[in-house]
Amino acid sequence: MAADGYSALHEFWLNLRAIPNHVYRAMFRGGPPKTDRTRSSFIFGNVFLHLHSVRTHLWSLRWSTTMGLGIMTTAAFLITLVTGILLMFYYKPYPDVAYQSIKDIHFIVPTGRFMRNIHRWAANVMVVAVILHMARAFYTASYRKPEEFNWFIGWGLLVTTLGLSFTGYLLPWDQLAYWAITIGANIAQSPREITDALGITAWADIGGFQREILLGSDKVGEEALIRFYLLHVMILPLALVMLMAVHFWRIRKDGGLAKPANADELVAEEAKEFYPVFTDVPTKTYHLAAIVKGKTAAVGSGPEHTVPSMPHLFYAELGVLMLTTLICVGLAFVSDAPLKELANPLVPENPAKAPWYFLGLQEIVSFSAFMGGIGIPMLCVIGLGLIPFLDREKEGTGSWFGGPGGWKLVKWSIVVGFAASIGVEAFAIHFGWLREWFPEIPQLFITFINPGTVLTAIYAAYSIWAVRRYNSTRAGALALFTCFLCGFIVLTVIGTYFRGPNWDFFWSPSDWGGH
Repeated sequence: MAADGYSALHEFWLNLRAIPNHVYRAMFRGGPPKTDRTRSSFIFGNVFLHLHSVRTHLWSLRWSTTMGLGIMTTAAFLITLVTGILLMFYYKPYPDVAYQSIKDIHFIVPTGRFMRNIHRWAANVMVVAVILHMARAFYTASYRKPEEFNWFIGWGLLVTTLGLSFTGYLLPWDQLAYWAITIGANIAQSPREITDALGITAWADIGGFQREILLGSDKVGEEALIRFYLLHVMILPLALVMLMAVHFWRIRKDGGLAKPANADELVAEEAKEFYPVFTDVPTKTYHLAAIVKGKTAAVGSGPEHTVPSMPHLFYAELGVLMLTTLICVGLAFVSDAPLKELANPLVPENPAKAPWYFLGLQEIVSFSAFMGGIGIPMLCVIGLGLIPFLDREKEGTGSWFGGPGGWKLVKWSIVVGFAASIGVEAFAIHFGWLREWFPEIPQLFITFINPGTVLTAIYAAYSIWAVRRYNSTRAGALALFTCFLCGFIVLTVIGTYFRGPNWDFFWSPSDWGGH
């Protein structure tokens, strides 16, 4: 008999009925977050939300500050993760059944085509968003102290995202995938351009070693498919999650998003409607972190001109998440993920094209595999990583196109970037290049003097001019980054729309003819 007079069996029945209510109270024991204190506890008490700051500066909430690109990247990754897990229930990573399993997903499995389309479009949205996000961080000089390390993490996220997308390209095991990966493997092998010319390949075959590491064999086959599958579904996603966790955590520890020095003045009008919670003589503690003093950006200032992250920041993030989902679902309705014929090593795809974000490189690779696939990309990647240590200036931090030269310099850099890339490409397409003029020319000349290296040299010369003109390394970085961005766009458009069989130039695919 229970103490309150009910039988134990009756009390058990009451407890059973009350389970949903008890579970809800156990999960949300703090109740609805209606005050600043409960809103703060809402974040502190949640392992996932704990990566956020309790309060967010009004400057960071402005749409023009970030355009939601970081959250859009995260949302796209979550969509690819969920849809990818669903696709794994049906996909079989073996050459003799991989293509058939993709066909089953596409034509037989209920909603399989829709899930595959969403997966494909979310992956593309993620690539676009991460590139734009990195450009935003650069143009607002958000890589400067104390965020140098986080710039490195962002750089790693960009590379990992491209790796994730590239490894997923092979999984359908169709003609498009097979020959695109074959191109990638040939690029990995491209150091042979150098070792062959020097006659040392027999002793130091760096290209062959790289190709074997990539494929697990000397050809695109079963070992390559298993290797790409593991990278795509386990190793790279795990690496991406770890990098994202550090990235978000560092944003909080480094004092939030980069802001202009006069950010408080710029948001003063918006802050009037919010009461001050930190004064010279505080009478109430809003958690220890809000009142301590220290040297780091996170504790060096009071919470004036800030608002609780719950609900202001979370509602904005939720809005971007919904928008990203809407974009991916909308694109999935109007465009199917491609699926060509079963991969056939004996029938080359012509033209064989890499994923769209590598077509700019493929355009340069058509002149020199080594410089287009390894040399110039490595220069760009290393240059991006070193930006925080080459630009130690402070002017313009947190402002769009801030620093010496500013928007005017960026506008001129856009003109130079587009004009140089179009001019060099037009010359090479119309008049040919060294091999057409001098058939017997040594390969080393072709490797180091090609449209890609010429374009890089023009951009570098323009950047040096900007450094001298404005007496600023930031100005040089603005010029160089903008030029490479324009060159990337021009080369990608040419590779996507104007290259046909044998990588010849065509104004329209209707001119390709038979092959």
